[in-house]
Amino acid sequence: MPLDARQNAGGHEPPRIKLVAGNSNHPLAESIASILKVPLARGVVRRFADMEVFVEIQENMRGEDVYVIQSTSFPANDNLMELLILVDALKRSMARRITAVMPYFGYARQDRRPGPRTPISAKLVANLIERAGVDRVMTVDLHAGQIQGFFDIPTDNLFAAPVMTRDILERHDVSKLMVVSPDVGGVVRARALAKRINVPIAICDKRRERPGESEVMNVIGDVRGKCCLLVDDIVDSGGTLINAANALLEAGALEVVAYLTHGVLSGGAVSKITNSRIRSLVITDTIQPTEAVKAASNMRVLSLAPLLAEAIGRTAREESVSSLFY
Repeated sequence: MPLDARQNAGGHEPPRIKLVAGNSNHPLAESIASILKVPLARGVVRRFADMEVFVEIQENMRGEDVYVIQSTSFPANDNLMELLILVDALKRSMARRITAVMPYFGYARQDRRPGPRTPISAKLVANLIERAGVDRVMTVDLHAGQIQGFFDIPTDNLFAAPVMTRDILERHDVSKLMVVSPDVGGVVRARALAKRINVPIAICDKRRERPGESEVMNVIGDVRGKCCLLVDDIVDSGGTLINAANALLEAGALEVVAYLTHGVLSGGAVSKITNSRIRSLVITDTIQPTEAVKAASNMRVLSLAPLLAEAIGRTAREESVSSLFY
């Protein structure tokens, strides 16, 4: 149903839009649709017996401004193909503009060549999305900001920091806080959050002996008597976070909490973090939380549906979204 006769939560009347959801994170798509007061478009996304993806859009899309909500999280390849086929179906249905809303952009960690004869998979994925017919990309907390340059179409990289900042200020005594980057590569992200809440930062100097394993060697900064906020974009195996938390506590920190945008949490990560010395882990719903995450005693999920809904509404009305980055 178009949005031409309805108003969104901000009281504006944007042009007609359609929301299409893939299977990667239906609860987030439903939350966005509820905020915008636009029902998700009717359609079928299913698998043949050999797991080929089949898509049928069951509404007229001719001349519409369409937003496809699909993270390329686990299973990454299936969800990526689903996105590409949805876009192709919309393109052949004569949609006027197609925006890929990808709360989590898979393959973002492969943004450079770490050695000879290796791919830059993030660039390949960007090419696939463009060639499928996407006119604009909207995502959250790219692992590397320069991935925006892999696209030759407009790309909005929204930040979860404003949502996290509100949660931090509501739950913590700022006078006792210190923001900590779990590795040197995340210093810019940590500094940006520390600036928002006006607290100092520290850094965990990490040496990785082999892929998937990490060892914290040193804590740069005085964390004695502080509540340390570990900040990062992705938590995967959880090893880096756990090692960093142990190093901070051994250096005199009172407690450690972690705020991360994308809860990949592969393998036994949830169990490891639940049994670790991390008091609480806060992630967002860019990736649909598993039942294990929901049941974990020291994990919470913040919804980014209001942020994404606002960005979609502003884009549809041809308004600036730059204020959402700060």
